[in-house]
Amino acid sequence: MRDVLTELLTWWRAGETVGVATVVATFQSAPRPAGASMLVGPSGDAVGSVSGGCVEGAVYELAGEVVASGTPVLQRYGVSDDDAFAVGLTCGGILDVYVEKVDQHTFPELGQIAADIEAGRPVALATVIEHPDPAWLGRRLVVRPDEGIVRHEIVGGTDPQQQKRAGLSLGSTRADDAVHDDALGLLASGHNATLTYGPDGERRGEGMRVFVWAFAPKPRMLVFGAIDFAAAVARVGSFLGYHVTVCDARPVFATNTRFPEADEVVVDWPHRYLQAERDAGRIDSRTVITVLTHDPKFDVPLLEVALRLPDVAYVGAMGSRRTHDDRVARLREAGLEDKELGRLSSPIGLDLGARTPEETAISIAAEIIAGRWGGSGERLGTTEGRIHRDLA
Repeated sequence: MRDVLTELLTWWRAGETVGVATVVATFQSAPRPAGASMLVGPSGDAVGSVSGGCVEGAVYELAGEVVASGTPVLQRYGVSDDDAFAVGLTCGGILDVYVEKVDQHTFPELGQIAADIEAGRPVALATVIEHPDPAWLGRRLVVRPDEGIVRHEIVGGTDPQQQKRAGLSLGSTRADDAVHDDALGLLASGHNATLTYGPDGERRGEGMRVFVWAFAPKPRMLVFGAIDFAAAVARVGSFLGYHVTVCDARPVFATNTRFPEADEVVVDWPHRYLQAERDAGRIDSRTVITVLTHDPKFDVPLLEVALRLPDVAYVGAMGSRRTHDDRVARLREAGLEDKELGRLSSPIGLDLGARTPEETAISIAAEIIAGRWGGSGERLGTTEGRIHRDLA
């Protein structure tokens, strides 16, 4: 939803009605991840994508039907032997798509959720997408890590929308508690997921499925070393959705003018800055660290801190193989052990034959992406099996 939130919010604030289709589960080689959304606007405009083109036409038609009826629909799309190219996925994957009607009446919480996302405050939205009791379908729970569950009584009546209008409760204390706890876990990891429970929130049951959008702040990319390669890495990192910080101790080089793509440029000794960010709790398991200084007086103290962090996604350091060997020797002298040194990606990046700063930035990004999703870095044409791996 994050990719289409601006358009959705514009229509919502104008009092318009929008059909929202969201990928809530994927199987095999599905082209879009859980959380990808497509909007069908009040004038029939289509924004976003749920499959990269394979089933957009069918989802578009379904969204129109849902807007007209007001009843949410959970639809599965996959390859059909009889009509594979009409509404199926030619890649062989399977998508579960949840389609709902969204306006100020059905989703009054959207404005505050959007404000949280814009401000970088973590917030999760849990929505019941499947339940044996139709009255539960579409109920939502908003989860924030700094507050408990704010429950509102479910309004009675025969109209399903009226029943859900009170919002912020899935229908029972047990369900609210279970989903709230699980959504907090998803927020911590930054992952969207469909969760399965019993009809009343029983953890070992089946019958209720709840999709959780985890709108965590952007993951951080810390780029140390204000050199031309750093400008290219910052540009690619921003493109990939990271909050990019460039840090260097030399004020003449660490300027916003030289790094327009960075979210912030910091003048400080790299190891001192990283220690301060660690102590402030601003480093997490999604943080990636790139050390581009290849100068021992900068990168050795910095890597002493980085490689001892309890949990980061990636630590890479630039330099030749001779520089790498010298760096490792210095780090051993500083007391780092094999397990800590084994977390270091150096020389940095995948072997793409990169020469220019921009090509090198792509090789670094490729290594980060491969580590994030469990990719091998090999050419897909020489491998077998599924292209997209499951999340660990």
